[in-house]
Amino acid sequence: MAWALENQVGGLASVIARPNTTAEVADVLRIANDAAIPVTAAGGRSGVCGASVPVHGGIVLDLTAMAGIEWVDDSSLTVSVLPGTFGGDLERVLRADHQLTVGHWPQSIELSTVGGWVACRGAGQYSTRYGKIEDIVVGLDVVLADGTVVTTGGAPRAAVGPDLTQLFVGSEGSLGVIVGVRLRAHPVPPAERRAAYGFASFDEGLDACRRIVRRGATPAVLRLYDEAEAKRSYGTDGHTNVLLVLDEGEAVLLDGVMAIVAEECRAADALDDALVEQWLQHRNDVSALEALITKGFVVDTMEIAAPWRCLPAVRAATIAALLSVPHARAATCHQSHAYTDGACLYFTFAATPPVPERDDTYIHLWDVGTQAVLRAGGNLSHHHGVGLNRSRFVRDALGAGFGVFAMMKRTLDPNGILNPGKLGLPSPFGEVAWP
Repeated sequence: MAWALENQVGGLASVIARPNTTAEVADVLRIANDAAIPVTAAGGRSGVCGASVPVHGGIVLDLTAMAGIEWVDDSSLTVSVLPGTFGGDLERVLRADHQLTVGHWPQSIELSTVGGWVACRGAGQYSTRYGKIEDIVVGLDVVLADGTVVTTGGAPRAAVGPDLTQLFVGSEGSLGVIVGVRLRAHPVPPAERRAAYGFASFDEGLDACRRIVRRGATPAVLRLYDEAEAKRSYGTDGHTNVLLVLDEGEAVLLDGVMAIVAEECRAADALDDALVEQWLQHRNDVSALEALITKGFVVDTMEIAAPWRCLPAVRAATIAALLSVPHARAATCHQSHAYTDGACLYFTFAATPPVPERDDTYIHLWDVGTQAVLRAGGNLSHHHGVGLNRSRFVRDALGAGFGVFAMMKRTLDPNGILNPGKLGLPSPFGEVAWP
């Protein structure tokens, strides 16, 4: 957003290729591989970490012409989708024509594509019920750097070596270009339940979420806001940590889930469940970020995941680190996705540095925040991915595993043409001047 206000971009391609078929994707990659031309795959370009920025120029491979549902298997509850299909279009057609849903509702639902969800290992807001995209995808078609087309998955379960589907999920176009996706689907849920609770402390709310999923209850939405975010978003008193709960499915199952939720939140204050509707109405509105940036704020969000035992320490250390940066104004947190082994913490931070110090302040905030997360037991990203903005942290985050990742890159893309400069991987086109 700051670049746009200054009429700047992160990088420009020399060529934009807009293929309509897998064969055309393979042709483009074959030519680029032979001539050592960098290729950056792009879909909706809604990612916030710069994965689709063509930092070395070359070719941008715009996959949005490859859109639509190929087939629906209602018996097996599986759908085949082309990579350039936008999320809102997918859900509207599935619901209207097949009475099905994928259950993947990212904040960017209208701006992001299915291929982008898979490439960046995204999460929807209902992930506690339906899982992240890596839990939803069951198979892929991928074009490798030399034009070879690979098909993965296809069976409910398999024991035929490693799961090659997961090799490409989250690879952000660095190992191959996704040209086809098979996803799990579910019948459109016939019923819904909502509730809201207020906790005296964030840690008490976290523990209630842990106990809920520990007992096998997986409400689609289990979102906990700290005092500052609750006041900002829901007009509370500034001392209440707000938990929003929403679930959907068969009514008899929902009764059991919400009974467990109520039992584990019995020590909290019951709040008006109209707060859930308020969240639903505004959950995809990010206009406040643009308004702040226009006024000169440095502001961004950082989402991570950690085991339950680490979450309180991760939150405390990260907020303290962010607030220690000169000119920092705020650092707040909510828990947005919960699982049996841990959850996602989503931090929002803001600073008001002098204009000449804006870029340095932004980088400093990301450096200290990320380092605090990793030291306290969190991971590098829950669903936004890596791209450019987190690439400098990947080697530390993966440890010895980074060497394995680099070997896979060299094997599948020996000329290094696929999305070079991302994910912290070595690039034959030179280092990226970022940050």
